[in-house]
Amino acid sequence: MKSAFLITYDRDDSVNEALALCDAANYKVSHILKQDFLNRAKFGISEEKVENLKELKIKLRPDVIIFDEILKPSQNYNLASKLKIAILDREALILEIFESRVYSTETKLQIKLAQLRYEMSRAKEKVRLAKKGEQPGFMGIGKFEVDVYYNDIKHRMVSVKSKLKKAGKQRALHRQSRKRMGFKTISLAGYTSAGKTTLFNSLTGEELQQGKELFTTLSTTTRKISIKRKQVLISDTVGFISKLPAYMIEAFKSTLEELLYTDIVIVVIDASDPKPVLKKKFQSCIQTLYELGVEPDKMIFVLNKSDLVEPNDLMEKPKDLQLNDSKKWIPISAVTGENIQQLKELINKSLETKKILVTKKSLKAELDKIHEF
Repeated sequence: MKSAFLITYDRDDSVNEALALCDAANYKVSHILKQDFLNRAKFGISEEKVENLKELKIKLRPDVIIFDEILKPSQNYNLASKLKIAILDREALILEIFESRVYSTETKLQIKLAQLRYEMSRAKEKVRLAKKGEQPGFMGIGKFEVDVYYNDIKHRMVSVKSKLKKAGKQRALHRQSRKRMGFKTISLAGYTSAGKTTLFNSLTGEELQQGKELFTTLSTTTRKISIKRKQVLISDTVGFISKLPAYMIEAFKSTLEELLYTDIVIVVIDASDPKPVLKKKFQSCIQTLYELGVEPDKMIFVLNKSDLVEPNDLMEKPKDLQLNDSKKWIPISAVTGENIQQLKELINKSLETKKILVTKKSLKAELDKIHEF
């Protein structure tokens, strides 16, 4: 395990999440620098703090410094040059975790595309530094001519996109096949580490890898289950996280687009989180789902890990999240099995409601056609 210094915000939730990310990437944090602001122009932090880190680096000799924010290329370069050590910002750290969790061919392509987009977003600064005669000391970049450097990235991106497009077509064929066979579909979504895979295992009887570490699931897994004697397909998906860049979501589009076509999206929420963390994670999930184009009517919400929360506190959670419709949420525990049967009943009711709505929409469409003549 490599050692690291961590620079993060001076808030417990930020520190805990940053430490979890470091652990997921197999870094042992030997020193934490907490700051109120991480957006100073030159280094992200003050020059005084940089000097302090320089002295500590000599004593503790970390392998890398992890910066829990998205750094501009110039900030990354300035820090790396000043401290003479590799700098990983939040994006690069998440990409490292993704790369270490790759199992399927499609996921490998998605990670590669995200890495290329990360590199492309920093290409201008790297080229500028190279033309000035400086040797950019981050991400292993040396001196490249502008056209060679850009074209190399673009050619690789075109190749990866082409392969992902084929994978997307294959997924579309699978969806059409399921529709022809009359299968209803359910997808699990939510913040990373909320317990989606544990719930998936509980509903399906599977034994997929699960754990407290972030991003246990990166590739979608689909299984068949029976609800009220109806055969339904349920899928587990990659978890969301705050400040996940748009290009990373785009890279996983072929996987996440399943959320657009599914009949029900179960949004899994970690009910054991403190109120500020709960709200932050929930907002991040909902924002991501909206950005993907998922319809709110498809969503039902499960407050997972209810066994870790006092009953009175648990009842306050929906109010904190403004979940006013009592028919759209339910407290559960994927570990103990509490309310799993009630969840199945809620899923069944939601599918029945959706069926009625679809029928009404179809009828309206037919009536509109008649009125056109």
